[in-house]
Amino acid sequence: MADPHWGPVEQHPRGAQTRRETTGRGRRWARAIFTTIGALTLLGMISAIAVVVYGYHTTQLPAANADFKTATTFVYYNDGKSELGSFAIQNRTPLTFDKIPETVKQAAVAAENRTFWTDQGISIRGMIRAAWKITRGGDVQGGSTITQQYVKILYLNSERTMKRKFRELFLAYKISKEMTKEDILAGYLNTIYYGHGAYGVQAASKEYFDVDAKKLNVPQAAFLATVVNNPSMYDPSEKENRERILSRYRYVLHSMAEMGNITPVDEATYAKKLPKFPKTPANQRYGGPKGFLLKMVERELGAAGFDSSQISGGGLKVTTTFDKDAQAAAVDSAQKFTKQSARAAGRRASKLHAALASVDVNTGEVLALYGGPDFVKNSRNWATTPRPTASTFKTYALAAGLNDGFSLFDNFNGNTWTPPGDKNPVRNEFSHQYGQSVSLIKATSDSINTAFVDLTTQMDSGPRKIMKMAQAVGAPKGPGWDNNDRIPLGTAEVSPLSQASAYATFANDGVAVPDHVISEVRDRKGRIVYQAQPVKERAVEEDIAHDVTYALSSVVEQGTGRAVQTLDRPVAGKTGTKDRKNPDGTSDIVSAWFVAYTKQISTAVMYVAGNDGNGDLDKYARPGDSTFFGGTYPALTWASYMKTATKGQPVKDFPKPAYVNRDEAPQSDQTMHETLEPTDEPSTQAPTAEPQPTETWSWPPNWPKPGDPSATHTNGNPGGGSTKLPRQRRLPTGNPTGGGRG
Repeated sequence: MADPHWGPVEQHPRGAQTRRETTGRGRRWARAIFTTIGALTLLGMISAIAVVVYGYHTTQLPAANADFKTATTFVYYNDGKSELGSFAIQNRTPLTFDKIPETVKQAAVAAENRTFWTDQGISIRGMIRAAWKITRGGDVQGGSTITQQYVKILYLNSERTMKRKFRELFLAYKISKEMTKEDILAGYLNTIYYGHGAYGVQAASKEYFDVDAKKLNVPQAAFLATVVNNPSMYDPSEKENRERILSRYRYVLHSMAEMGNITPVDEATYAKKLPKFPKTPANQRYGGPKGFLLKMVERELGAAGFDSSQISGGGLKVTTTFDKDAQAAAVDSAQKFTKQSARAAGRRASKLHAALASVDVNTGEVLALYGGPDFVKNSRNWATTPRPTASTFKTYALAAGLNDGFSLFDNFNGNTWTPPGDKNPVRNEFSHQYGQSVSLIKATSDSINTAFVDLTTQMDSGPRKIMKMAQAVGAPKGPGWDNNDRIPLGTAEVSPLSQASAYATFANDGVAVPDHVISEVRDRKGRIVYQAQPVKERAVEEDIAHDVTYALSSVVEQGTGRAVQTLDRPVAGKTGTKDRKNPDGTSDIVSAWFVAYTKQISTAVMYVAGNDGNGDLDKYARPGDSTFFGGTYPALTWASYMKTATKGQPVKDFPKPAYVNRDEAPQSDQTMHETLEPTDEPSTQAPTAEPQPTETWSWPPNWPKPGDPSATHTNGNPGGGSTKLPRQRRLPTGNPTGGGRG
């Protein structure tokens, strides 16, 4: 054979011998490599087998968790000492295997572990997945068979480590060799947590359906197999969970059909809807106003990564953000004025709902919350329920306007007028006329509808900018957030808790801090396993936040929020009263608000009526008032609560206003001394059809006036200002009333 470079092999410089030597060495190297790989592989297999054999023979079934039935999770107020409540009243009635209905056994296996009757009690694939997660720094969870779940509950804990996972593996394999499948399944169904304090299928049957387990039908059994997957997420007492429950419930039924436990026809029939949940004796752990707090704690623990077994049986110590004295004041104030209002109106207090939410401005900690008188009787938390914000939404329009280049001293239309392209005129409360030129600060103080609609129309994409500002400071978008020029008037729905958090952003110099109810969590050994670390973000410029606070202070000093002047410290806030037009031409009030803050605490109070919170509040109006105004019972509730909440806190002044975008002084002192008459709500008696101004506005003590050399200077303007250039104003066009804009 010829070599392409040298010709015949025998003519190669080193000849055929060299070629044979080279080939021989290659074969010897290959054999050595393959031998080494084979030896290493064999050694690895032997080592792995040795580890498994050693682990299997040295792993002894420990005594069942002695503290499993007593590992109560305790919840404390923010002092870490005063107990708020607990999770883990273990309601359990064990049943023998033959007493557990076949439907329950079938549903559990179909939902959690289809290979239960044939597997070795372990899931190798699940363990590999868990190992992969731990090597990448993730949490170890999931990948468990019914046997592994039973072992974890009975013998181990919920620690997310590979050490615990491998111990679980050995124990599960060992227990599958030493116990029958029937005993394992019975133990699992008697031990697993079903939510609502119910451990085991018998307790769960009584808790959810008020029947013994032996009487459970297929849909009920399928639901119990559903809820066991995540008792918090699939809790049927929370209406927002129903769609999620239905989806998982249908999965369980489909799995049962695929395993031949039920027919496809049965599956289709049962899948149409969830089984009925009769009223059962309630667990009084959630009784009273504190039930709303405990539910919020439970949800936040779940969001932080704690599973149901840890929450209800992990022996945790949860320190919340709730202040014991502030919470007591919230309950007392809300209930006192609810009863007072209902009694004065001769109506039932159960149809009038007060809600209060209070947060720490700097940390976002929820200090107090009143969602209703009794969670057990009505689980709707009014403090987290969005309802129309009324004129409290004008605060976000104010901030958006300042951010868009307007100043507190720019003028807008205070009279009834019709925006270009609109068919319906904008009116103030009682059709009051304030003049064609009112300053933005007066418009805020008097809550002048026409001026805020004027402001909105003068901004390019004004409604969108207002909604964007509201979201930026902490008010999540919801129902009623309509993209039109009436958005400042408060059709947008926000919950009291979100309102308190959003207003806190302005008190916190424009920095938004997410609200939260858990401060710290420790495990049963006292080790810290969770600490709240809310992410702070700048939502609005500091100067704008200061000007918003300045304007809202005028609401309390001279405007519609004067009822809270009894508090011995500076307050900035906004009233709100939302009306609704009825088909017969009449109108009524659907929500009334007072949202305000000191330098340290932001609190929102909302009143609504009716079963769904959309009833007529006017039925509960204060005697002598024609309307249930935000400046009456909501403001009084706020002041009563804040008197206790601020007790012992140092009195802090708000920062001086920056007067952003103020490029020239007002043309006359008239801007500074315009008459003020509440448009949103009078403080005493209802006005006549055309109320006349009765008070003159003067600058509150210690407030810097325009031109005051002590005012903040940021761009050399004599009255202060910001580095932002003033916006070019558009001349009013098509305004039938003329003037008063920009």
